[in-house]
Amino acid sequence: MTISPLVDMTVESISPLDEEAMAAARARQDTLTKPPGSLGRLEDLSIMLAGMFGDPIPRINRKSVILAAGDHGVVAEGVSAYPQEVTPQMVFNFLRGGAGINVLARQAGAEIVILDAGVAADLEPHPLLRSVKVAYGTANMAVGPAMTREQAIRCLEIGIEAAREQIGEGADLIACGDMGIGNTTASSAITSVATGADPSITTGRGTGLDDPGLAHKVEVIRRAIEVNKPDPRDGLDVLTKVGGLEIGVLAGAMLGTAASHRPVVVDGFISGAAALIAWLISPTARDYFIAAHQSVEPGHRVGLDAMGLTPLLDMGMRLGEGTGAALAMHLIEAAALCLAEMATFAEAGVSERSEDEE
Repeated sequence: MTISPLVDMTVESISPLDEEAMAAARARQDTLTKPPGSLGRLEDLSIMLAGMFGDPIPRINRKSVILAAGDHGVVAEGVSAYPQEVTPQMVFNFLRGGAGINVLARQAGAEIVILDAGVAADLEPHPLLRSVKVAYGTANMAVGPAMTREQAIRCLEIGIEAAREQIGEGADLIACGDMGIGNTTASSAITSVATGADPSITTGRGTGLDDPGLAHKVEVIRRAIEVNKPDPRDGLDVLTKVGGLEIGVLAGAMLGTAASHRPVVVDGFISGAAALIAWLISPTARDYFIAAHQSVEPGHRVGLDAMGLTPLLDMGMRLGEGTGAALAMHLIEAAALCLAEMATFAEAGVSERSEDEE
């Protein structure tokens, strides 16, 4: 399917993991001073990283969080416990360094790139803010498409460009974060369409809805899917009909990162919905996804299971912003360091396991 020259070229550049590099990394793991498999998923991660980088000993030098913000017209249906004004307020909080992602990214040594993809307000210029506004929020998907096809394509392109820029500046690990009141509603709809799961399964309480509020949210999502009839085989159509501007940007960032043979750290539910869009557009892109954590939002597991991804952490988190991804960066970097810096049995002068069974 042709989308645009930039998106098409990016998708064509996404190749399967490098089997030779993975085999070499696996062979090195077997010579390190430990019983085989004793580092568990860290070993598996290091081998995956080798395949992504195309290097038997991958190294992570610079880390980035691409954080996209956008508003959602569906909030007019009363699906959020918080007003839409919170989106620009939280963007300001990101810019002043006071949000959860600021704290955790600082701890992880990661830089944050903040993109205004579609906040429904004019934000004051700030040195740390990239204004790439595609629209002042999406339209109300309960009554029609969330955006035009052209807007959806532009979101993908913005994300691709952001990932390319970060990787061009030396980033080896890209995490995706989000901000947007109403975006769990869009994510639930995307997850339902992409996986075939009923909205009652993919929908959670978001910012803290009570039982009647949750039931209403499910009904709104059903209506949005019925009104728009998105094609579950067409990621661009799903994004256009029931997506979000920030979700589209993150999906593009994931495609751009995969095309550059670097790992994507998928955060929580919204980041997971973006991963589903990217996966529908390029199934091979999924090979570059590392699921950071298991969100409390029920639809997150549904989406991860569909893509065959197992999260690294389960911390009971549901903040978004890329916070879970920032935490997971420590584990991903640890996996690469163990592969690169642990001594082999020969180097350490340590006796290897005897071949003879007792």
